[in-house]
Amino acid sequence: MTWTETEKLGGLAVITGGASGVGLAAAELLAARGFDLLIADRNTDSLNHAAESLRTAGAQVQTAEVDVADADAVEALADRAFDTGPVAVLMNNAGMARPTSTTTAPDEWRQIFDVNFYGVLNGVHSFVPRMTQAGRPATVINTGSKQGITTPPGNPAYNVSKAAVRVLTEQLAHELREAGSPVSTHLFVPGFTYTGMIAAFMPEKPAAAWTSEECVEYLFMRVANGDFYVLCPDNDVTEAKDARRVLWSAGDIAENRPALSRWHPDWKDAFSAFESG
Repeated sequence: MTWTETEKLGGLAVITGGASGVGLAAAELLAARGFDLLIADRNTDSLNHAAESLRTAGAQVQTAEVDVADADAVEALADRAFDTGPVAVLMNNAGMARPTSTTTAPDEWRQIFDVNFYGVLNGVHSFVPRMTQAGRPATVINTGSKQGITTPPGNPAYNVSKAAVRVLTEQLAHELREAGSPVSTHLFVPGFTYTGMIAAFMPEKPAAAWTSEECVEYLFMRVANGDFYVLCPDNDVTEAKDARRVLWSAGDIAENRPALSRWHPDWKDAFSAFESG
C-alpha cells in the first residue's frame, strides 16, 4: 500500500514524542493534510502548549501523557486511539539521549533502551496488529538515528538502542510485506536537526542544521516515494555523503578493517578519500 492511499483515506495520526521537535513538526504537517491527531509525550506542559498551537491552526488534536517505556500505558494509548477511529499513521518517535560508555552502569543502559527500543517495540505490539486487522492502508514510521547505522564512538548505549530500532523496523517491514498487510513501514533517520534539545546549549540554529520542519517535509516526500530508509541530509551532509559513510561502515566487516575504522588514525586518509568519492 502507498502513502497516497493512506493520505486519501485519512484517519488518526498517533505520534509519540509529539509535543516538540520533529514529532510536533510531523503533527503540524499531518494536520495540514487532513489527519486528526493524538500526540503523546511525557511532558505535560509541552503537551498543553503543543495542543494549543495545533488547535489554533485548526487541527483536531487529543493529547496523552505517556511514558512509552511502560507497555501498559502504550496499550492504553492504543485502546484510546482505536476507540477514536481508524489509525492511519503511527509515528514511534519518542526517544532520549545521555552520555554513556561501555562501562556505564547497566541501569543507565536499561533506561535508554526502555525508551529508545522498548518504546518503539511497545508501539509496534500495541498498534500494528490492529492496524493490519483493520484492512485499510496505514503507515508506521519508526525514528532511528544515523548513530544506529554508522555507530560513531562516544555514546554506545544510544547507538546500540538505535541500531536495535533499525533492525526491528527492517524485520517488521519484511513481515508485513510477506503477509500482504496494508500497512507500510519506514525507518526515519534525521540528520543534524535543530530541536529543543539542541537549543538548550546552542541558542542560535547552527548553519549546518535543518529545522524540524525541513526534516519532516523531507521525510514525507520520501515516504510518498515508497522509500523504507529515509536518511535525512542537512546543510552540511548531503545524501551522497551519507551513502558513502554507510558504505564505509559496511566495508569494515566486508574488508575486515579495524572496528570503527572511520575514526582510526591509520585509516583517516583512506576514509577521507573514499568519502570525497
